[in-house]
Amino acid sequence: MSTPPVPAARRAVRHRRAAVLAALALLVLTACGYGSKAKDDPGAEVAVGAHRIDGLESVRIGYLANLTHATALVGHRKGFFQKALGATKAQYATFNAGPSEIEALSAGSIDIAWIGPSPAVNAFTRSQGKNLRIIGGSASGGVKLVVDPDTITSLQDVEGKRIATPQLGNTQDVAFLNWAAQQGWSIDPHSGKGDVSVARTDNKIIPDAYRSGSIDGAWVPEPTASKLVAEGGRVLLDERSLWPGNTFVTTHIIVSRTFLAHHPQAVEAVLKASVDTNKWINTHPAQAKHVANQQLAADSGKALPATVLDPAWESIDITDDPLAATLRTQAEHAAHAGLLDHPALNGIYDLTLLNKILCDAGENAVDAAGLGAAPPCPR
Repeated sequence: MSTPPVPAARRAVRHRRAAVLAALALLVLTACGYGSKAKDDPGAEVAVGAHRIDGLESVRIGYLANLTHATALVGHRKGFFQKALGATKAQYATFNAGPSEIEALSAGSIDIAWIGPSPAVNAFTRSQGKNLRIIGGSASGGVKLVVDPDTITSLQDVEGKRIATPQLGNTQDVAFLNWAAQQGWSIDPHSGKGDVSVARTDNKIIPDAYRSGSIDGAWVPEPTASKLVAEGGRVLLDERSLWPGNTFVTTHIIVSRTFLAHHPQAVEAVLKASVDTNKWINTHPAQAKHVANQQLAADSGKALPATVLDPAWESIDITDDPLAATLRTQAEHAAHAGLLDHPALNGIYDLTLLNKILCDAGENAVDAAGLGAAPPCPR
């Protein structure tokens, strides 16, 4: 992924800071978060003298510019990650969908990522467990099938129509293919052709595709789903209704296995910041909604209007629990859809650091559903 040019505003800030250095002869190392609010982490304030965790100059964090990645959005905007990392720089990269994020993790371009379950399962399986570990939870819900009410008035009407998903093999793509198979429809998982045509389309483009009439609907995460509703679409199906207790993993946290082995203190710092962020979000939901929207605007160039933001936010639950039992089910969906062979998931979770953080805070430990390490709280 190419490095974006430095914005003019940031260049100006650097020039002013350089002048201060020359005049006062003080060390103000802004690249590591010293003494000011960094441009790309506006909530971060790190005291002079903070140390680098594990000796790292930076920890590279990836996420999707979706409200289902609210933990990353708010943690970034409010500076929770930077504060936890001290003088180690929190660097960020945004992606359209999970498979491209996995490519970046595999290439060593990012270290830790917020991501959906299907790409994580696919990468873990294909690497035979060598690539990554799931280390925490983030969100449940926030995924809907939104359709054109002029062409689709019932679930049966989806047959023969053109439905968009964000990317081949991403979590929503797998969910739609599995649901379509349950309706008795046949779809080639790779080409997307069959009883329903699946159009793999960038989340940013899906509303335009809907507006132009080139798709009849989309199975998408928030805020794309609510954007379609604002364009006149109708929610035909909320994915929560397909799961026991209306709960399933939408977003969790993964880390490069190598990075976890070599830099456990940095991973623990990011996880601690994630837990703190989730607590803040759930304690201040109205404020958190606007903070997430501010970061979405910074990442995409445009804030969400209230008509999109409010219903999207209401459909998402923020949680530290990675909801491991539902991951196993989603992996089975990918296999049944023909996108994954024999999902061997033993060892995909390492919840050791997360449970340590939760137990230290007086919270309950979370479960790995027999798919990895998840030590209980000491009695």
